[in-house]
Amino acid sequence: MTPRPGYSPRETCNKCPAPYTNQPILGMEILKGLKHVPGTNNYEKGRVIDPLAGKVYDAKIKLNATGKRLTMRASVGVSALGRSQTWIRLD
Repeated sequence: MTPRPGYSPRETCNKCPAPYTNQPILGMEILKGLKHVPGTNNYEKGRVIDPLAGKVYDAKIKLNATGKRLTMRASVGVSALGRSQTWIRLD
């Protein structure tokens, strides 16, 4: 991942809950516990941490058929009240 232009990342996650408190952001495992949904390219029942806000959200992921686009949905409780983000693999 590359940071957006003009953004200077913090070194540590000061707002994060334990066990992430004051851990280095670079190299931090931000996705955990995702379970594959058999017969699909979907993963669900995971958790994602936002090191900027220090919050942990429920996460589910869908990988497109070519494996180039990964769409992650993060929410607190109800998925309809969450937010989606798409990551694109560069070759």
